[in-house]
Amino acid sequence: MKVVGSIEELVVWCDRYRAAGLSVGFVPTMGALHQGHVSLFLAAKAECDRVVVSIFVNPTQFGPGEDLEKYPKTPESDLEACRRAGVDLAFFGTASDMYPRHFQTWVSADELSRPLCGRSRPGHFRGVATVVAQLLNLVKPHRAYFGLKDYQQLLVIRRLAMDLHFDTEIRACQTVREGDGLAMSSRNAYLDARARQVAPRIYRALLAARALAIGGEQRVAQIRKRLLEELQPGPELEVDYAEVLNAEDLSEFEGGVASGSPSGILIAVAARVGRARLIDNLVIPPS
Repeated sequence: MKVVGSIEELVVWCDRYRAAGLSVGFVPTMGALHQGHVSLFLAAKAECDRVVVSIFVNPTQFGPGEDLEKYPKTPESDLEACRRAGVDLAFFGTASDMYPRHFQTWVSADELSRPLCGRSRPGHFRGVATVVAQLLNLVKPHRAYFGLKDYQQLLVIRRLAMDLHFDTEIRACQTVREGDGLAMSSRNAYLDARARQVAPRIYRALLAARALAIGGEQRVAQIRKRLLEELQPGPELEVDYAEVLNAEDLSEFEGGVASGSPSGILIAVAARVGRARLIDNLVIPPS
């Protein structure tokens, strides 16, 4: 596995792959890798000749008071995870390279960035979209892989790839979970023993709300009520949002679930459990 630390080296190697007629799969990460990330690496490995991974804690997607300084950094175990998964090239980005002096160009998917996490984390998706646009431009992958756990992020990146005409297919991969259903996340490292016991309530609540919708409940308010009942909001689990939206564009339903998007229904939760802000979702495909 090749490890590079500069944009120039990254571009040279990726250009070599493409010039040799090799397909390139790309997985952007912020490090602190877990099995969810590895599943993306393996999906890329199965579909592409070369797999490129970036490891860069992107400062522009963190707001004031968020956990930029405390975000877990595990470079040695990250490299080992990449090696074991068969990654071909790992790029360790730096803020000075990605955002040099006088940097002033930003990418924003305005409508998709407003609801859900966009309400409580203003500017977050502008930071995500900007760094992903840079990385796609540098790597020029044939396919890029993202997890469905970060569903809103996935929609934003699909939109930017479409609107800005990137020659990259954006691939979505299933959420990887612990045995009790907790979605794998780098921020799970913040959970103490008690918070770790509470956190699986998020997935159980999503399952209950999905079962109600699949069972025929058409009223969004009732599905959301069930979601909140199962979450049991309180000091141990503080709900940021618990929403039932169109999966295609995150818009609200008009006339109930039956008149929803042909792309399906998104049931999404963000909650603070202990020191961790956790997000998760389930998508009900169209009937």
